[in-house]
Amino acid sequence: MLLRLHSAVAKLSRPPLPPFRSGLRSADDSLVAALARQRGAALFELPFRCSLVRLHGTTSTPRAPPRQPAHGDVRSANAAQAREPGVVIGETARRDAASYAAMVGRHLKERDLFFRAAPAAARGLHLDTVMLDGYVKAGRIDRARELFDGMAVKNVVAWTCMVSGYCRAGRVDEARQLFDVMPARNVVSWTAMVQGYACNGMLREAREMFDQMPERNVVAWTVMVKAYVDSGQIQEAWELFDRMPERNSYSWNAMISGFLSAGKVDEAVQLFEKMPHRNVVSWTILVTGLANNGFACRAREFFDRMPEKDTAAWNAMVTAYANNGQLNEAQRLFDSMPAEDLVSWNIVIEAYAKNEHKGEALNIFLLMRRSAVSPNSTTLTSILVISESTVEVKQIHRLVITLGFLSETSLGNALLTMYSRSGDLLSAWLSFRRLEEKDAITWTSIMQAFANHGYGLHALQGFAQMLRCGYKPSSTTFTAVVSACSHVGLVEKGRKMFKSIQHVFGIEPTIEHYSCLVDLLGRAGYVREAKELVDSMKPGMRDEAILGTLLGACMMHNELEVATEVGEDLVGFDSSNSGGYTILANLFASNGMWNETANVWKIMKGSKVKKTPGYSQIDVNTKNHVFYSRDQEHPQCAEIYQMLSDTLVPQMKGSSSPEQILSTDPTPYLQARV
Repeated sequence: MLLRLHSAVAKLSRPPLPPFRSGLRSADDSLVAALARQRGAALFELPFRCSLVRLHGTTSTPRAPPRQPAHGDVRSANAAQAREPGVVIGETARRDAASYAAMVGRHLKERDLFFRAAPAAARGLHLDTVMLDGYVKAGRIDRARELFDGMAVKNVVAWTCMVSGYCRAGRVDEARQLFDVMPARNVVSWTAMVQGYACNGMLREAREMFDQMPERNVVAWTVMVKAYVDSGQIQEAWELFDRMPERNSYSWNAMISGFLSAGKVDEAVQLFEKMPHRNVVSWTILVTGLANNGFACRAREFFDRMPEKDTAAWNAMVTAYANNGQLNEAQRLFDSMPAEDLVSWNIVIEAYAKNEHKGEALNIFLLMRRSAVSPNSTTLTSILVISESTVEVKQIHRLVITLGFLSETSLGNALLTMYSRSGDLLSAWLSFRRLEEKDAITWTSIMQAFANHGYGLHALQGFAQMLRCGYKPSSTTFTAVVSACSHVGLVEKGRKMFKSIQHVFGIEPTIEHYSCLVDLLGRAGYVREAKELVDSMKPGMRDEAILGTLLGACMMHNELEVATEVGEDLVGFDSSNSGGYTILANLFASNGMWNETANVWKIMKGSKVKKTPGYSQIDVNTKNHVFYSRDQEHPQCAEIYQMLSDTLVPQMKGSSSPEQILSTDPTPYLQARV
């Protein structure tokens, strides 16, 4: 269905696209529905099954009895019964409270929450505390509070668990209220409150609570040191670390990590060397920190010294080489890893993709598909961004559906963008429609797609719909909007949008915003206004690209006076780009200003500017051939130049008819060697 759709669309130069409407209802609803019916409902089924049984509330819906095991399958049957909620609940009459609580704890660790009325023999402080901890870790803080309020007996563990739960949920005020009414507190209770303040960015309150503690253990000290490190207050963290009466490996690791995150590499290395007992985490923190600070060689020295290396250390070292552009070293280290995980594969694939080594990235991806590690959305995004055609994007899209990542917003945004870049606007639009969870990037991407394909009005409708849906536009959003105005020539709308960037939305205009508006004004003939806009830019903000855009507008509307001023500004840039100079020289030449033309070429010759050679390209038997001016590197140079000198050039000299000149087809010369 999708292929037939695209073959039909290919026959149209600009397929009509439906406008945005409230609720995203449009004329292509039937098409999307047909595609959904064709793929079937299986795409929307959950990849897992949840078992919810009520342990402290009402009884759940009864399920069918389990299949009786075959003879000789007793072990597997017992294992299945150990995980089957109904069977476990039914057998608890023969168990005491401790064993029942242990069973519930095992299920909680496996994220299997049970909420059925427990047998009377199993109820008590032990089970209630286990369940309270399970609710807190599952994020069900209100249900935990219901259980807590209904507990006949509460010990300090239950109180501390509830305080910690409120802190995890970001409800610090409620945690403090509960902490203040605790009948008895221990050092764990105090530490939970200190950590709650610290994790929620309330560093001053955390320090006040820390100073009020009647006793402090090494955990409390470490929590406070890490809080300072996480907030970037390295000096305060160091002063507190220096005062610690006792330190453990977590304390040392937190301080070393703090120094590295602040760029104080020497201090981190010195502290590491003083560390009495180093574990694999300590070594990995140092290697990762050195790598992140650009010290790949020093990171490798410590990596080689590691008594034992975990996968995180290997990944840190591979990342260091990849970020440093040493892809061969990164590949060599990756190949020598004893065991790769998902992060390892993603690091190498992303490194090749960022450096535009498409073939290597695809080879690693194919190796990953043959391994035991399955790709995630990050992997697919890295492969997606190096796709060069609609066919390649569709292949990745099918894999996204197969692996069940269709609901990933970030991956959907990448699909939308790459469909647009490959020229398939309709597939980009359908990708936008299928995304259940959209964000500001999604809306910006579809607006940019519409603008790039000449559908400026659709882009503006999308912007209005984005605001109605409550999304906050970003700087990139306004680049797409002003660009859309430029594509459809909406000068006044573009002016208003540009002014609203700062005055309405409080965003500082960037060089991209200025460039889009200069392009809009220049295309519409408001060249002098565009020049005034460029002159109003902050010092250091102008670049040769925006001057080149303005110069192009001068060329289009034959504005010699403005062009001369822009040319003088352009000469002030020490650039190797010849585009602006060429435009200026051509403008002077077209108006017979030969002295000015000669001066431009003279400036170019005396500076570092080099004219980019022109080139032509042709596809023969699916292979692309590129020919540069005075090319000597093409494998068929001898045959090409022979054909030019023997056939084509004499015909051009002896004939003024374009039809006769073009009658000689160079394709057979290429096919002979392909």
